[in-house]
Amino acid sequence: MNALRVPLRVVVVGHGMVGARLVDELLRRDSDGAVDVTVLGAEPYEPYNRVLLSDVVAGRTDVAAIGMPLVDDARARVLRGTAAVSVDRDAKVVLADDGTRHPYDHLVLATGSSARVPAVPGLDHLPAGVHALRTLDDAREIVAATVNAPRAVVVGGGVLGVEAAHGLAGRGLRVTLVHPGPAPMERQLDGEAGAVLSRGLEAAGVTVRTGVRPSEVLVVGGRAVGVRLDGDVREAGEVLGAGLVVLACGTVPETGLARDAGLAVDRGVVVGHDLASVSDPAVHAVGDCAQPPEGSRGLVAEGWDQARRLAETLAALAADHSVPSAADEQPDHGPREHLRLPHDGRRPSMAVRLGTLLASRAPTDHGIETRGTDVVKVKAGSLSVVSMGRSGQRRETVPGERTVRLSDPDAGRYVEAVVAGGLLVGATCVGDPRVAADLTAAYTRRTPVPVDPAFLLLTPVMPTAAPASSPEHMPDDATVCRCNGVTKHDIAACVRDGASSAEEVTRATRATTGCGGCTEAVCGLVDWLRSTRAEDSGEPAAPGPAAGQPSLTTL
Repeated sequence: MNALRVPLRVVVVGHGMVGARLVDELLRRDSDGAVDVTVLGAEPYEPYNRVLLSDVVAGRTDVAAIGMPLVDDARARVLRGTAAVSVDRDAKVVLADDGTRHPYDHLVLATGSSARVPAVPGLDHLPAGVHALRTLDDAREIVAATVNAPRAVVVGGGVLGVEAAHGLAGRGLRVTLVHPGPAPMERQLDGEAGAVLSRGLEAAGVTVRTGVRPSEVLVVGGRAVGVRLDGDVREAGEVLGAGLVVLACGTVPETGLARDAGLAVDRGVVVGHDLASVSDPAVHAVGDCAQPPEGSRGLVAEGWDQARRLAETLAALAADHSVPSAADEQPDHGPREHLRLPHDGRRPSMAVRLGTLLASRAPTDHGIETRGTDVVKVKAGSLSVVSMGRSGQRRETVPGERTVRLSDPDAGRYVEAVVAGGLLVGATCVGDPRVAADLTAAYTRRTPVPVDPAFLLLTPVMPTAAPASSPEHMPDDATVCRCNGVTKHDIAACVRDGASSAEEVTRATRATTGCGGCTEAVCGLVDWLRSTRAEDSGEPAAPGPAAGQPSLTTL
């Protein structure tokens, strides 16, 4: 009699970008039904791309276009609008707010973070007209408020604040960006770069006020009417009139569930390099709520990398946990339902090929390699700002590093490159998207730098080959989706495997699910590949389904 297979029960708390990615990664690695996944998501919506919320505010992206691929698999049960309220670690059970109990063998906390609200009068309870920008509802409410609010104040000059201020100005509002630091984005930019960014924002219609912070939000009749500043002596008490106040003051990790369960919590849930809680090896944390030894920058690429690494760990545990039946012990000569592995002469599936290309970072004596997960790119239309690696005014000087920079504020340009050991280890680029693209490629791919690193600061002066006018001339290893490391070769292989639309390519490769900047390129490449394939086969090209992301549920 065959032995029964006992799946590993995994409960994931949180269905945001990182929680959803973890489930997808885990199911891609489980070809034998060795896992049983339950997801508890507090928000009632399908998973959506939180990174693109500032694009929604700016009007560059529609709400319906930020949905992410859904998990459609019998091995995963997704409970939307269901929040976890407590964890019994002794019984290994999660209790949800609807009274249901969810037993687990391994629990993953992907609870993310919430918006930080300044402790100033007027914000004890957010009045009408004051919004943080953290959720889909926040973005929708801000867009609705722009109809009747000609003036806006954005509090916080980090990446999100810069994007929100630029986007609101693009909608025609008179916007003031209030930031306590000496210049916007001082975590990523030094003083000179921040000054160039400020000039770019001013040119876009944003008034930038640095070195000041709000001391009070003025409320009349339950609605915000302005912000009082508390800066130097000259500006103390100044009032900025505004019917819309957007809070972009950073985030606070959601650790209440972990703290109440007795897990070690500092700023976030304290985990080791294996992403397991230092208090309980059966509990893991990923994304904004986690505090790994190498620290966290709050970037989604870091969370996705953590999801990939944890999925590998859980898949291995599931394989050990399962009790194979006699039928499972027979040689398998046919294709697997979910994955085709590169042996027995079979062509590996797209998930395996991408898994090989995007090999997960393993812990070393120096911690986890974060190169490629720490690239910060501001989404603000024509205002180009990119930062990566060792950058910003707070970085320490390291022996052996060499820094070269170009400061051209009159042209709205600032470029800095930090080199060590013949490689680019950090860079900042404001106002020059072509150089930024080259620096990002050199940084993420560890391309050797020129003997004179000053050549990194400028585009070539001498004539060069013209840009590829057709996908035919694009190299196979050209990266199309940088957020997910998807190349032209990966997309072409996906089309050869039968994908006929950008949506199908997205499901297989995850291209377009990051910052969204590659959507047009992916759609165009898929159309070209389909037409080329039809020409080679002598058959007319069949029209594929409309390109785009899965739409959100009715809001």
